[in-house]
Amino acid sequence: MAISAKEVKELREMTGAGMMDCKKALTETDGDMDKAVEWLRENGLAKAAKKANRIAAEGIVTTVVSEDGKKASMVEVNSETDFVAKNEKFQTYVKEVAAQILESSAADMDALMAEPAAQDASATVKDYLASMIATIGENLSIRRFEKVSTDGMVVSYIHAGGKIGVLVEADTDSNSDAVKECLRNVAMQAAAMSPKYTSKDEVDQAYIEKEKEILAQEARNEKPDANDKIINGMVMGRINKELKEICLLDQVYVKAEDGKQSVSKYVEEVAKAEGCKLAIRRFIRFETGEGLEKKNEDFAAEVAAQMGQ
Repeated sequence: MAISAKEVKELREMTGAGMMDCKKALTETDGDMDKAVEWLRENGLAKAAKKANRIAAEGIVTTVVSEDGKKASMVEVNSETDFVAKNEKFQTYVKEVAAQILESSAADMDALMAEPAAQDASATVKDYLASMIATIGENLSIRRFEKVSTDGMVVSYIHAGGKIGVLVEADTDSNSDAVKECLRNVAMQAAAMSPKYTSKDEVDQAYIEKEKEILAQEARNEKPDANDKIINGMVMGRINKELKEICLLDQVYVKAEDGKQSVSKYVEEVAKAEGCKLAIRRFIRFETGEGLEKKNEDFAAEVAAQMGQ
């Protein structure tokens, strides 16, 4: 039977479930509104919708790398609490999502959510996520993912049990243990030092020009009697210092024995020792919950509120 938009809208307002889920529920129950509500509840969709406005800013980042090191995926899945993030069922689910992404052709989140779920081909990724929300009892969100496919090599690094994840892609003709260790060290560097760019070449010139304006005014305030040559020297010195902090290859390598060697020089050193081609193409870094508002947990206040105190 044909389901009207008015019926879908009514069911959505009653349950808070998604539009397509409401349409499916009405179709499955021949338009019976009460049965459609039951159908949504039985499938965990109404319950999931009620949790959808809760902030999910905890969670974990997980990576999967193919055996040949040519493909990798990384995904961030959020939960409301760190307690759930440490839950084995949740962590297994995130690994399954990352594994599906590795083999998926989805280029964006909408396409991924519409795919059949790896855990249950009769449900979409979106539907299975809703069932996980109902099972775990917290709002969950597949926030973002990235995939890498290369003719070189990709390595991954997970820090602090999934708080930070990094993928590093390199142009190389070697798969030696020394090269893998080098790339893993670079990934650890990216995790620890949080660079914004791989190299200076990626930095937008407009950003540099704007920084020069700001730093020039700062320098003039410090030395109002200085001439343009001195001011320019101060500006360029500060720009170069900033670039060394925000560009991965220009950062001081954290394991450098002399405390001076850059990441790029470290990579060159390994390439020379191995007699191979080795160059960092790019890195991708996810930090769990970055940019999201964290839920302010006050357990005592929550208990008191529930008891009417």
